[in-house]
Amino acid sequence: METGLAPAPDELTDDAFLGGRLNLLQPARGHRAGHDAMLLAASAPGDARHAVDLGAGVGAAGLAFAVRVPEAGVTLVEIDPVTAALAARNAARQTPDMGARARVVVADIAALARPAGPSEPAARAADLVLMNPPFNDPARHRVSPHERRALAHSVADAGLDMWLRAAERLLAPGGRLALIHRPEAVEAILAGLKGRFGAVTIRPVHPAPGAPAHRLLVGAVKGRRTPPALLTSLVLAGEDGRPSEDAERLLRRGEAI
Repeated sequence: METGLAPAPDELTDDAFLGGRLNLLQPARGHRAGHDAMLLAASAPGDARHAVDLGAGVGAAGLAFAVRVPEAGVTLVEIDPVTAALAARNAARQTPDMGARARVVVADIAALARPAGPSEPAARAADLVLMNPPFNDPARHRVSPHERRALAHSVADAGLDMWLRAAERLLAPGGRLALIHRPEAVEAILAGLKGRFGAVTIRPVHPAPGAPAHRLLVGAVKGRRTPPALLTSLVLAGEDGRPSEDAERLLRRGEAI
């Protein structure tokens, strides 16, 4: 893991999300927040009041959720101290109350997954965990030589179990999980949820009409045993290539799915 100095100001971009309601400083190169984080935030239940964003990066998903749900507090968990510092800056520069509602914890998911893990975030205290795990199984994808990008993008599908164990430990009974991942990881996702979560919902996301799904939005409830359900797909662009109404509603207007 890199532990160097924070990026210089000219190495950062200032990017607007949710129609300008969320502005994020992020590195100009390497892993960058985008549509996945906004879709994840849109898929989360709006009645949650204590959310934890695991692998938060610069805070995109957690802060987007907090913008939509002004009654909620959010804990942004990030392993890299430099990226975590950017997440803290991003929280502080939003609405006046966001700095009070959002806090940042530097922690390793592997440690949080252990029964006797760190005291922060507190175990069994969250009613929502947001999760955008690293997508690329290094057994199937070339790993980036950029260390922070590799940290954000690459983990074996088998490593999903660790992320789901961490989510289970942090959630109160009946707490809810929202995650986004690749369709190819569905087998690993369902295996990791089994015995820990139920009432699983799976919503495919397609980049265009007729195109294969490129993402899955998955929801689950800790301790439930209700069978899984496949939900209506999201399609992000129309036949003309322009953003669909769903894309405009979720990505620009910041509404819930």
